[in-house]
Amino acid sequence: MDRTQTLASLRRGDLVGARELRLPDGLTEVPPEVFALADTLEVLDLGRGSLTDLPADLGRLHRMRVLFASGNPFERLPPVLGDCPSLSQLGFRGCGIREVPAEALPRDLRWLILTDNRIETLPTALGERPRLQKLMLAGNRLSTPPDSLSAADNLELIRLACNRLDALPPWLTRLPRLAWIAYAGNPAEPVTEPTPAARVPWAELEVGELLGEGASGRVHRAVWRGQAVALKLFKGAMTSDGRPAREMEACLAAGTHPALTGALGRLDGHPGGAEGLLLRLLPADWRVLAGPPSLASCSRDVYAPDLKLDPERALRIARSVAAAAAHLHGRGLLHGDLYAHNTLWEAGTGAAVLSDFGAASALPAGPDGAALARIEARAMGILLSELLDRCDAPPAELRSLERSCTQPDPALRPTLQEVAAALARIAS
Repeated sequence: MDRTQTLASLRRGDLVGARELRLPDGLTEVPPEVFALADTLEVLDLGRGSLTDLPADLGRLHRMRVLFASGNPFERLPPVLGDCPSLSQLGFRGCGIREVPAEALPRDLRWLILTDNRIETLPTALGERPRLQKLMLAGNRLSTPPDSLSAADNLELIRLACNRLDALPPWLTRLPRLAWIAYAGNPAEPVTEPTPAARVPWAELEVGELLGEGASGRVHRAVWRGQAVALKLFKGAMTSDGRPAREMEACLAAGTHPALTGALGRLDGHPGGAEGLLLRLLPADWRVLAGPPSLASCSRDVYAPDLKLDPERALRIARSVAAAAAHLHGRGLLHGDLYAHNTLWEAGTGAAVLSDFGAASALPAGPDGAALARIEARAMGILLSELLDRCDAPPAELRSLERSCTQPDPALRPTLQEVAAALARIAS
């Protein structure tokens, strides 16, 4: 059923008992018939419209866990959200929001998406939500996140790219569960020189079928000077991780490594003005290791339920990803999104590469950079855990390494170089 049909069905009363409701774009008000679903509705998507406020009695939707209202012109996050007793995930992206009242933050808030707004400050109450796990703030006007987040012990992912941070708060590198962070495009990110790259004229490319699409761009099969390649054309809009231009710079700065997809050159002369990169084309049978997080899993990837790994393949995947991350750290880059859904692999052998630089950030030199890099050690530990959970009788050393990477004191975690070296020594 498409969204237009959904609205008509809602108004006829045909959706009694529905747990999810995804309404069409263009709404000027929340349809009052939504409240007839109060005893069952858990996920509500209001589409992109001209909503500027929400009903004062929204708390009647007492089972609602997830609310999406991205693309509607809210100047402030509606305070009534705090009246919804089960609400844990909010998506208000690209709304023009300037104000986030403390009372708008539900008690059980777990996942907050405020990407691409105009927010300059956030309330202290944000750090007083003990379940907060995922926080998306890229593309705002923040000069600092609230210091109360230093107590956000369950926070695992934070996106701060493209704000106005002159410095990263010191408590970031002390959070016990933080594993994924992006801060590119802030004054706090170290300035780096552009990486020289081959310029690839559009006229020299034969562009083929679409291979895939993500938040930052579309990937096509292409041929350049007789060589089969992948061409990523960037969309140019703000993503949840940051700006695509920064992704291109990071991909080029990463250089070449057997466990990275690797950039071959930068596109010139696209007829529509799009920017793009040529990447190494992987064999057709390579696939992503897992799907991205779901509404239920929040910060954890979703694997195929039937995926089973033998110790040799699990170890080979882990070695590849750790080696790739260690290479990036050695070049002054934090990947920021070290996940199975950004890992491409060949199922027969376990050969793997790390992809997607959308969340990459430049590491500062010295102790500050080392502390940020140890955040990514936890991401590596989580990936190890997920691999081992799908593996019969894995080497005991892998479980020990996983625990070392995920221990709550970041300062005691190994570096990615140490992780890569340890994996190289373990027999499968």
